[in-house]
Amino acid sequence: MIQFRIQPDSEIPASTQLFNQIRFAIASRQYPPAYKLPSTRALAMQTGLHRNTISKVYRQLEEDGFVESLAGSGIYVRAQGHEGGSRLQSPILKQHPEAYKVVQEALDELLSQGCTLNQAREIFLAEIDWRLRCSARVLVAAPSQDIGAGELMVYELEESLKIPVQLVAMEELAAVLDQTTSATLVTSRYFIGDAEAIAAPKAVRVIPLDIHDYGKELNLVKNLPKASCIGIASLSPGILRATEVILHGLRGDELLVMTSQPKDAYKLQALVKRAEVIFCTDQASFSAVQAAAQTASEDLIRLPKLVRCANYIGSQSISLLKRELGLS
Repeated sequence: MIQFRIQPDSEIPASTQLFNQIRFAIASRQYPPAYKLPSTRALAMQTGLHRNTISKVYRQLEEDGFVESLAGSGIYVRAQGHEGGSRLQSPILKQHPEAYKVVQEALDELLSQGCTLNQAREIFLAEIDWRLRCSARVLVAAPSQDIGAGELMVYELEESLKIPVQLVAMEELAAVLDQTTSATLVTSRYFIGDAEAIAAPKAVRVIPLDIHDYGKELNLVKNLPKASCIGIASLSPGILRATEVILHGLRGDELLVMTSQPKDAYKLQALVKRAEVIFCTDQASFSAVQAAAQTASEDLIRLPKLVRCANYIGSQSISLLKRELGLS
C-alpha cells in the first residue's frame, strides 16, 4: 500500500500535497486504471488530514478526469486515452458499471502472463463460445436406484428455466457424454462426486445444485407434540431415507415417521390412516396422497394435514443456473 505523507510545516497546502501524490500514483501506474482508491477514513488515519479535506481532493481528482465515483462502491482510477476504448459508448456498461473493471483486470492478468491481445481475445471468445454450446443442451444425472430425485430436478428445472432438460441415469452418463460435443450437466450435491468423475474427461461443464433448506417444514416438525406420526411421500427413495435420518436427529424417538413412494398403494393407505401430517416433496406424490386419502375417507376419523413442499432445488441454485445458461 502506498504511504502518503503530509509535511505540516510546508508552504504547500496539505490538500495540494495529497492531490499531487495521488496524481503521481496514477501517472506511475502504482494506481492503475480501475484501481479502487482508499476510503476517506483509511486515508485520514494514514495522513492525519480531516476526512472533509480528503473528500475535497477526491472531488478535484474527479473533476480533472483522473478518477470516477461509483455510487455505493467507491472511487476508482479512470481509464484514459485508448484505455477507455468504447467503454463509455456501451449501454451494457451502464447496466453493469463494474463490468469494465472485471474485464480489464482479467485482460491485464493475461497480458502479464505473456499473452498477446489476439491470444487473450481467442481465450475469451473460446470460453464464451464453449459456454454457449454447453447451454444448448442441459442434462440432469442421478443414480438409477434414485432416479426419482432426477425426475424432481428435471421437473423443477423445466418449470423454472422454460427449456427442455434431459434426465440421464448415472450408470449411462459416460456413454451419453461420448455422443455429445458439449453440454451442461447438473445434479444435486448428493451425487456431484460421481458426476464430476464421469464428466472430467468430457467436453461438458458440471454445475452442482443446492437443495431447498426446508426451514418452514422443519419448524413445523419441531412444534409437533410427542408421539405424533409424520408421513413422507416422495418420488425419490433417497429423499425418504435422508428425511428419516434428519427427523430422527431432530426429534429422536419422539415421533413416528412413515414413508412411501406414490406408486406404493399399500404404504400410501397406511400413511393416510396413521399420520397426522404428511409432507409431499413433489406434485406426483401430493396427488397420490390426495387420492389415497379420498379413497380411505370413510374409514378416517379425521383427514391428515397435507403439506406440499415448495421445491426440491434451492432458489439460489436456480438463479445461478439461469445466469450460467444465459437465461437471465
